[in-house]
Amino acid sequence: MHFDRVILTEFKNYHYQQIDCNPRLNCFVGLNGMGKTNLLDAIYYLCMGKSYFGLNDQYIAYHESPFFRLEGHGVINGHSEKIVVKAPLGQRKTMERNDLPYERLGDHVGLIPVVFAAPDDIQLIHEGSEARRRLLDNTLSQLDQHYLQQLLRYNHLLKQRNAALKQFADTHTFNPALLAVYDEQLIDPAQYIYTRRSNFMERFLPLLKANHYTISGKREEADCRYESPLQQASMADLLRHNLDKDRLLGRTTGGTHRDDLQFLLEGQQIKRFASQGQTKSFLLALKLAQYDLMREEKNMLPLLLLDDIFDKLDQERVEHLMQLLLEGPYGQLFVSDTHPDRIAAIAARMGVPFFNYYIEKGVATLQNERNI
Repeated sequence: MHFDRVILTEFKNYHYQQIDCNPRLNCFVGLNGMGKTNLLDAIYYLCMGKSYFGLNDQYIAYHESPFFRLEGHGVINGHSEKIVVKAPLGQRKTMERNDLPYERLGDHVGLIPVVFAAPDDIQLIHEGSEARRRLLDNTLSQLDQHYLQQLLRYNHLLKQRNAALKQFADTHTFNPALLAVYDEQLIDPAQYIYTRRSNFMERFLPLLKANHYTISGKREEADCRYESPLQQASMADLLRHNLDKDRLLGRTTGGTHRDDLQFLLEGQQIKRFASQGQTKSFLLALKLAQYDLMREEKNMLPLLLLDDIFDKLDQERVEHLMQLLLEGPYGQLFVSDTHPDRIAAIAARMGVPFFNYYIEKGVATLQNERNI
């Protein structure tokens, strides 16, 4: 899959911008704060129906505009595709595929598989478990529509159960029959989520190890461990055993919403012992492993969006990573960089076609290009 053209209207700091895309490599260069990341986020939005950074749509529109619109033209499995996002603020957002609106926005997820690597990914290491669960959910939702539906159902039921528990705690009352209804309905989606995450990790871990082995120069061994309360007990047993604690705290303390990933390097927790360089290498390996697994399961090449991943890397390291990306089994790449021409120069030396856009204050200008 690849995009041929992306059009932004009233999106973040872009009033109107058309980007013609190279099917192989697209570079967005310029100073920080000019809009490079926003272009990448627009492409991600066309793939996933939301911002990568979790922004509410009301904060995405250009200045005080009452709407924003995104349009993407591309090719999927040899067929021309047109994807449109229409987001009038205060009204229901719509997405269209070839001028036909989706009944559910979630039905679009997985059509255009995408992986985004950004500096904010450091949250995967240092923040709470929610960020790491999002990595699992982001990948599995693109691979399995039923997983996405079960996840949405689980989160909806969990919210209802927590609201009931809080009400019980606040009013010093208890309705076991109501809680029993939520408990029964939570069991199946929880089991499906746990099973899919477990199976995912079995396939993901070897890919992570292999990518990190290459990126780190074969110096260190990476590891990732999946932890879930359902490894110790069924969802039904967790709900039953934790009932007194749940009532005391006013929330559900056991379930797949408590799952986590432990990231390790040479057997040590990365967040405690890894250097900045080691952390960056691990995060890139994590995203490339995500890409590899999606490529294998979807039998197509996802888009790869790389935001400022070369920051503070020396030229030799940049050359090594770009060679890995341009010679490896990757499809269309979109890469941002503060250096005006180093990525384009590497691509030109390797004979790889590219478009190089200079970004300044919400305006993207095609600076130079190399076609096949």
